[in-house]
Amino acid sequence: MTAMTAISAVHLQSASGNWTTVSRRRRGGRRVRRKREKRKAKRLGLRVGTLNVGTMTGKGRELVDMMQRRKVDILCVQETRWKGSKARSLGAGFKLFYRGVDRKRNGVGVILEEFVRSVLEVKRVSDRVMSLKLEIEGVTFNVVSGYAPQVGCELEEKETFWLDLDEVMQSIPRSESIVIGADFNGHVGAGNRDDEEMMGRFGIQERNADGQMVVDFAKRIEMAVRQEHRVIYKSGGRSTQVDYILCRQCNLKEISDCKVVVCESVARQHRMVVCRMTLVVRKMKRAKAEQRTKWWKLKKEECCMTFRKEWRQAGGQEVLPNDWTTTRIRLD
Repeated sequence: MTAMTAISAVHLQSASGNWTTVSRRRRGGRRVRRKREKRKAKRLGLRVGTLNVGTMTGKGRELVDMMQRRKVDILCVQETRWKGSKARSLGAGFKLFYRGVDRKRNGVGVILEEFVRSVLEVKRVSDRVMSLKLEIEGVTFNVVSGYAPQVGCELEEKETFWLDLDEVMQSIPRSESIVIGADFNGHVGAGNRDDEEMMGRFGIQERNADGQMVVDFAKRIEMAVRQEHRVIYKSGGRSTQVDYILCRQCNLKEISDCKVVVCESVARQHRMVVCRMTLVVRKMKRAKAEQRTKWWKLKKEECCMTFRKEWRQAGGQEVLPNDWTTTRIRLD
């Protein structure tokens, strides 16, 4: 008798002539099926960055060259100092969506290249907050660019900024992916005691009042602050960390790396922060198309006779015109 395994369905015939069946053993469960689905799903890599440019005037081409060199797909920019609510081409296929009120201060924007045609919606809330909604291969992806008031600004201005940012976040469904690139002008500080879910422990200096606002905001909407142990801002011999990338806690597994890019001279004081994300793109089921009427088959004599016979039975018309043009018009 040949050897058999327990996992294959095999029929055996006993000595008395009766058939017996060895049932197939099911391998794995939900966990195994999920792993198989993940292997089948397509993964799309994105590099998202944020940078306080100081001003956009005269820096459009420099930013384009930097994004191409660093392979950045989406870049949030702050302190653009451009007036208006427009979209402007920067060359080489890159486009800047921006919002600004004063040419001397503030202004935010988002620079895209490959996903320019994927933009579904642009919300220009103020000269400190704006968001873009993209559809990337069936996945809805939101990008928010923010520029918080500086330490010396009035409390009312700071509260307005956080209220605007809260409204933008509440308008985005939890089923959609989101990333925030912003200059929050606050120090979250070194260490993450009691805030392990919100941030890492590689900050610098002590947490100040504006940094506490960043942490409180992340707690309110269940976001996580992505930071790195390198310096982001340098001025007058002082080194601080004020630029951050935030994402939802449930999407932390989509981010594999977050770092500060050095050796770039586009902005004098700030350095670009870049994170690498992976979007899981599931295959869309194709909708069933309506069956097409194959009129050209009526040129065959056999098919034509069958068609005439079925038409008489269905329509009850005994005599049909021989002219094909007339018959086609009546059928239509």
